[in-house]
Amino acid sequence: MKLYLYSISMFVCCSTAMAQKPIVVIDPGHGGPDSGAIGTNGVLEKEVVLDIAKQCLLLNRSLFQDSLEIYLTRYSDTLVSLGTRTRLAKALGADAFVSIHCNQAPNENAQGFEIFLFHGQVNPKTTIMAANLADQLQHRLGIYDRGVKYDNFQVLRDTHGQCPSLLLETGFISNNVEANYAKRTESQSAIALALLQSLIKSFYYD
Repeated sequence: MKLYLYSISMFVCCSTAMAQKPIVVIDPGHGGPDSGAIGTNGVLEKEVVLDIAKQCLLLNRSLFQDSLEIYLTRYSDTLVSLGTRTRLAKALGADAFVSIHCNQAPNENAQGFEIFLFHGQVNPKTTIMAANLADQLQHRLGIYDRGVKYDNFQVLRDTHGQCPSLLLETGFISNNVEANYAKRTESQSAIALALLQSLIKSFYYD
C-alpha cells in the first residue's frame, strides 16, 4: 500500500505554524441499528466509515505528531442523532467538520467518490478543503472523481456558518470492486491519510 510518506515531512515541519491546533470533528455516518448501505460483499457502511475515522486518529498521532485535534462523533457501533453530531462541533468550537459515508446505487457500475457542500453560501475555506481532498483521492489514490456537489444534508446545514464542513462519499459499495476496496484495512488507512493530508494542507498552507 502506498501511503505517500514522501509528502508527510512537508506537512509536519509546519505543525507549529499555528498557535493552536485546528479542531476537527470527524463524523462516521450511521451506526447501531442503522447500518447504512450494505455492500455487494456484505460490508456495512457503518463499519467502513468508523474504521476510516479511527485510522484518522491513529495516523494523526503516529505520522503527523497530533497536528490536528481530532474528535469523533462516535467511537463505537452506536447510533448518534444528527443533531447531537453537529452540536458536538459547535460545543468544541470546531475548525472543520467532516462526515464520512459510503455510497450506494441501483446501477452496479456506479463508481467514484463525491464531496458534498451545503447548498447555501459556502465559506471559502470549505471550498479549499474540498478541492484539496478531491486532489488527494483522485491523484494520490486513483479513485474516480464524481465532483463536488451541493445539498441540504442536515449535518451540513447545521454546521453552516459555524465552521467549514463537508460530507464525503468515499465510493459505491454497490460496486463490487469498490466494495472489496472499502473492506480492506489498507484502503481505509489510505483514505484516512488522504483526508488528513488535505486538512493539514488546508489549515497550514492555504
